[in-house]
Amino acid sequence: MKIEGLLPDPRRPGSTRVLVGGRPAWTVPADVVSRLGLAVGQLLKGEVVARLDRAADEEGAFRAGLRSLERRAHAAHELAGKLERKGHPSDAVAGAISRLEHLGLLDDSAFARLYVSARSARGRGPVRIRHDLQQLGIAPDLIATALRDIPANDADPLEQPRALARRRAPQLRNLPVDARRRRLLAFLARRGFTGSDVRALVEATVRDGV
Repeated sequence: MKIEGLLPDPRRPGSTRVLVGGRPAWTVPADVVSRLGLAVGQLLKGEVVARLDRAADEEGAFRAGLRSLERRAHAAHELAGKLERKGHPSDAVAGAISRLEHLGLLDDSAFARLYVSARSARGRGPVRIRHDLQQLGIAPDLIATALRDIPANDADPLEQPRALARRRAPQLRNLPVDARRRRLLAFLARRGFTGSDVRALVEATVRDGV
């Protein structure tokens, strides 16, 4: 197996196509070509082929990760799972995630802050947001730091659950009082609002017939 050409990839600057048999056999980062000392006319042996295979797998996972990040932000664990489900090898995914983090394109701390800001503005409470971030694989310390911003943004911590309860309560007016209370508590809990203050809020909402 002989290298017939080393061409820059027109679709991705910084990547090189390694031509064998008249077609691109691998597309890898240019620094891999340099590290392996590849040259046109070189005969490829087993270990070099294996390293090219691994580098090409990582490059494929990296590009797929970039496309996902162009559509929306992701947590690192979430993106890794998505790439593995698409069939990328786990070691290639690990390398791609590391590259994306090194380039600053994947940042769990920034993701958590943006997630908290967006979800709290849409009426999600801290309990629900914490659970969702945990499911996405965000580290507990990053979640705690991001959640500290919620009280700073809301002078009244019950403002959001109160507004949600008032919008929901009219839809439950035909139910018995106990059923209204249970439904409202469950409705708010699903959105991350729990605790004695929320129970008191629900009691007042039901009592006042809002």
